[in-house]
Amino acid sequence: MRLPVILIVIGVVAACGCAMNPLKKTAGVGPASLEPPPGVAAPAHTLAPPAVSMQPSFVDSDPRQLEAGLTRSRQESQLMQEEITALREQLASTSSQLAVARSVAGPPAAAGGIAQAVPGVMTPAAMQASMARLALPDADVRLDGSVVRIEIPADRLFEGDTANLLPGGAAILTLVSTEIERVYPGHFLGIEGHTDTEPLHNASWGSPHQLSAARASAVFDFFIDRTSLRQSQLFLVAHGPNHPVVSNATAAGRARNRRIEFVVYPEAAGAGGGATAEPTTSP
Repeated sequence: MRLPVILIVIGVVAACGCAMNPLKKTAGVGPASLEPPPGVAAPAHTLAPPAVSMQPSFVDSDPRQLEAGLTRSRQESQLMQEEITALREQLASTSSQLAVARSVAGPPAAAGGIAQAVPGVMTPAAMQASMARLALPDADVRLDGSVVRIEIPADRLFEGDTANLLPGGAAILTLVSTEIERVYPGHFLGIEGHTDTEPLHNASWGSPHQLSAARASAVFDFFIDRTSLRQSQLFLVAHGPNHPVVSNATAAGRARNRRIEFVVYPEAAGAGGGATAEPTTSP
C-alpha cells in the first residue's frame, strides 16, 4: 500500500512545479547589474575618480618668481605706454604736416590735363632746381616729394646726450638759416629732431623722444633769437628713434641717425593773393 502512495505524492509535486523539485531545470540567470535603482545613491567605490584640475596653483610658488613676473609685467606695461606716446606724437607730426600740405594744395590739373602752378607755391621741379644753389657743403640735402630736407648730424651741433649747442653748432645753424632765407625766403620750415636706438647716458631725459624734442626746441629758440627767420614760418617735431635713415646696427649708422633735419616746404608763410614764394636769384 505504501508504494502507490509515494508515487502519487511524487506525481503531485512534479505537476505543481515546486521550486524544490530536483528534477526541474534552473532558468538562465543574467549578469548582475551594478546600477543602483532610481532614487538610491551609488556606492562610493563604484564612482569614477574626480578629475584633477590642471590650473596652476600659486600657493606653493616661489615668492621671488612671482615678484620677478610682476616686475616684468610692469616693465612691459611701461614700454607699451612709451610706444603709445611715441605713436601719438608721430600722429600729431603727420597731422601738422598734412595740414600744411592741404593749405598749399591747389587744383592738380587744368581741364586739359596740364598741371597748373599754384600762386605762392614752388613746384617740385623748382624746389629741386633751387637745391643746387644752397651753399651747405657739409650737409646732406635731398628732395623728398615736394619738400627739401637738409640733414645735419646732431653730434656736430650738441654736446653728448644733451641739448646744449656747441660753439661750432651755433655757427652751423647760422649758416643754415642764412642759406635757407637766401634760396627759400619766407618758406615754412620744419625742425625735426631724430635720435638713434641706444640708451641715453644723461638722466635729464626720460626717453629719446624727450631728447629729440629738447634739441629741436633749442634750434627753434636759436633761429628766433639770433637769425632773421620768423616764428610764424617755423614748427618743430620730435621723432626720437622712429625714423632712422640707415640701420642702427653699426656705430656709423647710429651716428647718422642722430640728426636734425630742416624741412623746407614749397609754400612761403603768409603767401596768398598776389604773394609769390619763388626764390631770389642773388648768388
